[in-house]
Amino acid sequence: MQNMNGKTALGLDSNVGSMLTYLPLCGISLIYSIIVLVTDKTNKNVRFHAVQSLLLTVVYVVAIFAVAMVGGILVAATNSGILGSLVGLLYFAVIFGFLILMIIGCVKAYQGGNYRLPVIGDMADKWS
Repeated sequence: MQNMNGKTALGLDSNVGSMLTYLPLCGISLIYSIIVLVTDKTNKNVRFHAVQSLLLTVVYVVAIFAVAMVGGILVAATNSGILGSLVGLLYFAVIFGFLILMIIGCVKAYQGGNYRLPVIGDMADKWS
């Protein structure tokens, strides 16, 4: 039995629970998404947003790690201040892009939409 529009396992409305899975504030999205996956077995919509949020966080961590490693190696090898600045801008762009996607996810989830990100949305639908 699937609970598509009711309350979450913690007693929150479905749209509020979905929004909290994307809230990029002090790790709330990560903690609440894990709580949803452990406790809420019937609400497909909230589980979808929790999985998509976790996948987005994994992509973010991998991207930050890749930029830091490759950028650090390039800057150390060339000893270039301009290249260091470009790597810093790329690092900032990854962080800013992640925050924008999380805010869009918050808004769309609160509105009750099932907003899917291009690649990870299909994965989240299968895994939720």
